This record gives sequence, structure tokens and C-alpha cells, in this order.
Amino acid sequence: MTTIACLHTAAGNIAVFDAACPPEAQLTHVLREDLLKDAEASGGLTPEIAQRTAAALEALATPGIDAVLLTCSTIGPGAAIARGAVPVLRVDAALADTATRRGGTVIVLCAVETTVEPTRAIFAEAAARTGATIDVRLVPNAWAAFRAGETARYHAIVAAAADGAFADGATEVALAQASMSGAVALARGRKPLASPPVGLAAALAAGGR
Repeated sequence: MTTIACLHTAAGNIAVFDAACPPEAQLTHVLREDLLKDAEASGGLTPEIAQRTAAALEALATPGIDAVLLTCSTIGPGAAIARGAVPVLRVDAALADTATRRGGTVIVLCAVETTVEPTRAIFAEAAARTGATIDVRLVPNAWAAFRAGETARYHAIVAAAADGAFADGATEVALAQASMSGAVALARGRKPLASPPVGLAAALAAGGR
């Protein structure tokens, strides 16, 4: 059994990752809502918040933990400066690798503005390896619904945006934030990619080495 420690910035994502967890893995969870809230208040990730994120990730690499997974895309770059005895991964890196694997046009949907630039960077890095074209889009009104606790409306807004992205000719549509995962079941046509399953698979592979 591989044990993966997850660092979340939204409480609702704990259940999302538990639901996506493969049977050969078990998860532990730490919630740090302050990291995302501070990033939003600052207009994006700052060096200080990145350092706090790295410290939080390093603190999860305790005995018995095989891999650490950062589930928030806004503070994702903090994973790059984390140092630990076990692999430290960011969930959106795995999503970017999977979404760009076949090349073509990949439309990436973000719900919150602070996620746009970190998402653009990680997807551009993956796209450079496959020749994919990246189009990162902010879904209007989605984050307001999320922050208001209107989860069903949030997922419906994201699902409609995913349907529109495929209608625009996307080869693949990726949902940049784990909290968007509930939109997959609501999409009317092709299903967009959500990050929890692919992120957990990557962490499982890394932790099982």
C-alpha cells in the first residue's frame, strides 16, 4: 500500500480526492486554506507564499509517507522548491502531461484568476514536449459561485464551458483546478480531464518506486 499525503487549500477537495483514490493507495490530508486566500489577496503567488507552501509540503514528508501531492494549482510552483525525502508532486503537472500527450489543441479551463498564470506555465512546459497548442481560459462567474457555496451551479458553469471548448475544436479539455471535477459528469458530450485521478496515479507511481 502506497501512502500519499495531500496538501489542500479547499476543504471540499478532501472528499474529491478520497473518491478518486485508487485501491492500492491510501491518503492523508492537510488543509491550508490560508495559502490560497493569501494568494488571492495578493493577486497571485508571491515568493513568501511559495516558501510557506514549500515548508508545508516538506512537513508532510514524515515516516510512512511515500509521496506528497499538492492539490492547489494557484500555489503549484511552491512544489518546485520543496525538499523532502519523498517525491513532492503538483497535481496540475500530471494533468498537463496527460492533456498534452496527443498534441493538438488543448483548452485549459480555470475558475479563479490567480490560477491562470501558474497553469499557463505548467501546461506550456508540457506542450513543448509534444507540440500541443495551449489555450488557457478563465471561466466567468465560476469562482463566485464556488465561494458562495453554490457547488452545483459552479460545476454546471464549468461543464458548460467544457462543452463550449470542445465545440471550439479542442483536442482535449482540461480542468485546471481539482474543485472543478464535479463538472465532468455534467458535460454533455466528450468528457474533460480532471486532475485528481491523474495526479493520484502520478503520485502512486512516484511513491511506489
